Amino acid sequence: MSPSEFEQDPTRSDAAGRRPAAGDPLAPGATPDDAVLLTARGIRKSFGENEVLRSIDLEVRRGEVVVLIGPSGSGKTTVLRSLNGLETPDSGVLDFDGGPELDFAAGITKQGRVAMRDRSAMVFQQHNLFPHMTVLENVIEGPVRVQRVPRARAIADAEALLERVGLSDKRDAYPFALSGGQQQRVGIVRALALRPDLLLFDEPTSALDPELVGEVLKVIKELADEGWTMVVVTHELGFARQVADEVLFMDGGVVVERGAPKDIFTNPAEERTRRFLDRILRPLD
Repeated sequence: MSPSEFEQDPTRSDAAGRRPAAGDPLAPGATPDDAVLLTARGIRKSFGENEVLRSIDLEVRRGEVVVLIGPSGSGKTTVLRSLNGLETPDSGVLDFDGGPELDFAAGITKQGRVAMRDRSAMVFQQHNLFPHMTVLENVIEGPVRVQRVPRARAIADAEALLERVGLSDKRDAYPFALSGGQQQRVGIVRALALRPDLLLFDEPTSALDPELVGEVLKVIKELADEGWTMVVVTHELGFARQVADEVLFMDGGVVVERGAPKDIFTNPAEERTRRFLDRILRPLD
């Protein structure tokens, strides 16, 4: 994420209990137990006269992977940014299990926005690492500055996470010395270091060379297998079919169809979904 998007209120504590005082840094932030973690109801968002989200409903269970697919401009990224507080919907309700519950039509406070960001972390299309910081410094910046985690513990957690994604030998490297795939893996580690309940991925491979896509998708699939709760926007339909518990097809700011991957990809109910999949999977037909 960019520095401006990374900055949050550095005075807040982790009184909400989002990050445990100790424990395995590789463990999911929210224990997979099939309980509902997040409910979004009636989310609407306009930019000027352009209504980009038209009453979006979404439910995410702990340990579940929800994948959003659809054409460019369909509102997928705006949904993710709304879940993380980077966009403020015009109306609708966002309800995290254990809080906060936010009614956007009534307006939200800075405290409400901070509480929402405490629950999730986002991995962006562009890696957006701080160029003047080493890999290790990029990873520990959030835990130390925002969550007030002791520096020694943050470093230990960061080293474990970097080893987890095969980058322990890059801890002291600067971003310019890394490949695009390595930078994106650092971005994933930076999100994991915050121990969020919910991981949000916005087309995490779209800026990568084709040869580097697999190394990033492999990490995300392993996180899914370990029980991390995720909402993923992607055009990698084969990957979506492998990792998703539920797929939502969006177009024109609405959810056109939702269902299990086997249903969406093999027997979609809506003609618009079928046309989209045909265009992606059989572009020359």
